[in-house]
Amino acid sequence: MRQLAAHGGPVAESRRSRIARMTLRAVLPAYGMGELLDTAELLASELVTNAYQHTKGPAFLRLRGLDGLDAEPRSGVRVTVWDTDPYVPSPFGKPPARRSSLGAGQGQAEQADERSLGGRGLVLVREWADSWGGCPLGDDLFGRGGKLLWFELENRSATDVQVVA
Repeated sequence: MRQLAAHGGPVAESRRSRIARMTLRAVLPAYGMGELLDTAELLASELVTNAYQHTKGPAFLRLRGLDGLDAEPRSGVRVTVWDTDPYVPSPFGKPPARRSSLGAGQGQAEQADERSLGGRGLVLVREWADSWGGCPLGDDLFGRGGKLLWFELENRSATDVQVVA
C-alpha cells in the first residue's frame, strides 16, 4: 500500500531530497563546481533524509562556498543541514574531521547490518566528503535550537588551476 502524507512518509521524504538535489543542480554548475555535483547530491540527500526521518519539525539546507571560510584559499562547497533535534549522531558530535586526517581504524562509524535497509547515510558522508562535522545548537530567541550537520567538498580542478597559473 502506498502511503501519502503531508508531513513525513515516503512521498514527502523523496520530495524533500529532490528539492535539495535540484538546488545543488542549479547552484554548483553556476559557480564552476559541476564536478562536485554527483557527490554533493548523494550526501545532501542523505543528510536531508536523516533530518526528516529522525526528527520532528522542519529542516533547512544551506550552501556556502569554501573561499573565505578559513585562511587557506580553497574552492568548493560546504553543505549544512539544520534540524530541530539537538542530538548529534556519532561520530559527528566529535570535533570536525578531514578524510585525510583519519588514520587506519580512527573515526570508524558503526557499520549497518547487511540486511538492514538503512543506516548507511552518515557512513557515506564520512567516506566521500573531504571534511565533515556537526554541533548542537542551544535554544535561541525563537526556541528552535536543534543541530547542524555539515560536509565539505573541495573542487580539486579549480585548486590545481590556481596552483599552476
